[in-house]
Amino acid sequence: MDRRTTIPEGRRRLATVIREAGEIVQIADAERALDISRTAAAKLLARWNGQGWLRRVGPGAYAPVSLDSLVSERVLDDHWVLVPALYDPAYIGGRTAAVHWDLTEQIFRDIVVMTERSVRAGSQERHGASFTLRHVRPGMIFGTKSVWRGRTRIFLSDVHRTIMDMLDDPELGAGIQHVEDCLASYFSRKDRNDDRLVAYADRLGNGAVFKRLGFLAERGSGGTALVGACRERLTQGNAKLDRALPCRRLVTRWRLFVPENWIPSALP
Repeated sequence: MDRRTTIPEGRRRLATVIREAGEIVQIADAERALDISRTAAAKLLARWNGQGWLRRVGPGAYAPVSLDSLVSERVLDDHWVLVPALYDPAYIGGRTAAVHWDLTEQIFRDIVVMTERSVRAGSQERHGASFTLRHVRPGMIFGTKSVWRGRTRIFLSDVHRTIMDMLDDPELGAGIQHVEDCLASYFSRKDRNDDRLVAYADRLGNGAVFKRLGFLAERGSGGTALVGACRERLTQGNAKLDRALPCRRLVTRWRLFVPENWIPSALP
């Protein structure tokens, strides 16, 4: 007997859509796989969601539900695959990317997402995962690499952009002390590229980045060339080493306010 006759038509259609889509099913996947209209595809996915075969993870986006997870709120083993469906155009960055690039051995619970979508900076809990979100201006998504998780393509900041984003906003790097540790790891890498760091910082257009980078490079093993490039780009006005910390002492050489406990290693 033909095995296909024992499988309900709805299940066959669902299997066809999942094969087309991969880890996250979107309306366009059902349109394409079943050759139906967008309206029909949206209604079909909503019905499967109601029946428990899919679980909605975002507007028009669903995760297939395996048999052993029907009674659980946890559907996905890899929450990175949610990022394109929920936040595109976007990339994973900050401390999450630092872990990926072996800049740190620390493990963080959240996933840092940089997105062009209009989102309020902060945290969102989605389907068992915590996402830390930052808005980036249109056209400022650059310096990324694509990685594949199953059949889902995800963009991730490259190692140089990861450093720059954490210097731009130390909170994304879990604070300036951890950012300094990551920068020290970067300086020891074979793929270290000071010219690319400077080019990325130029493109970001935040003078505080050069102040922080120059100060930290001078404290560590950044080298005179990188320190000099930062000095050449020093802007007017003073910045804080980390906005989340009480920074009361001014390092005039870098026009940078730093915490008191950084002074023994700081230059006047």
